[in-house]
Amino acid sequence: MKLNRRRLLGSLTAWLALPATVRAAAPLVQVWKDVSCGCCHDWIVHMKANGFDVRAYDEGNAAARHRLGVPQKYGSCHTALVDGYAIEGHVPAREVQRLLRERPSAVGLVVPGMPIGSPGMDTPAYGGRRDAYAVLLLAADGSTTVYASYSARAPG
Repeated sequence: MKLNRRRLLGSLTAWLALPATVRAAAPLVQVWKDVSCGCCHDWIVHMKANGFDVRAYDEGNAAARHRLGVPQKYGSCHTALVDGYAIEGHVPAREVQRLLRERPSAVGLVVPGMPIGSPGMDTPAYGGRRDAYAVLLLAADGSTTVYASYSARAPG
């Protein structure tokens, strides 16, 4: 019995010595998108660069949006699921990280449309332009509140 306990404590000590980023598994983001959508691909790159593990399904997102309870009026080009929360559109990774820390009672986060300057819509093709947009927290009853706001920026 002592040998097993000693091994267990040794393994636990070694595990605790690892950086927290290594110890914690990256949250899995499942993304439903169109196969040819470049901005969806760029959003996935953004999420991966911010510590998320991403699995993409190139079958469109209408069925996923409906299944996850996101009304069409909040629609965008891709729909994701992370740890039970729906993520619709070009939501910045930092807001998803905040959502997972705070764990509010909600369907998830939405950025309706495809605002220029949001993650995935911020490539050099837009010349540094950024439109103002809001990340909305979507409640089960379909109502929303502003979760975060991003201001506009002119090119140059």
